Amino acid sequence: MDSSSLKSAQLLELMRQHLATDAGKEVTKKVGLVYQLNIAPKIGVDEEIFVVDLKKGEVTKGPYQGKPDATFSFTDNDFLGIATGKTNPQIAFIRGAIKIKGSISAAQKFTPDIFPKPAKL
Repeated sequence: MDSSSLKSAQLLELMRQHLATDAGKEVTKKVGLVYQLNIAPKIGVDEEIFVVDLKKGEVTKGPYQGKPDATFSFTDNDFLGIATGKTNPQIAFIRGAIKIKGSISAAQKFTPDIFPKPAKL
């Protein structure tokens, strides 16, 4: 993936590598959804777009070609909190830290469980 100033990019690179492992392939089989992540230092400002494709088992930079199952917009820090399990996704949504477009049922499957363990940066 291209270089990025976001801390989240490091975690997404780890996830890209994780999806190539047997454990990653299990996640792909179990979830089978496509997520587009719009991550920015501040929501809507200088967003970088990543796609976590849990149908194909890959993470790419750039918008999804087609319609993702769910699209999330959040700040770099909020994404890291959710991905590492430090922030409850439902609470983050209620307080407006996450914006979601698309299927809410697909969005509910976007949990820390899909990320490699331990997700340390």
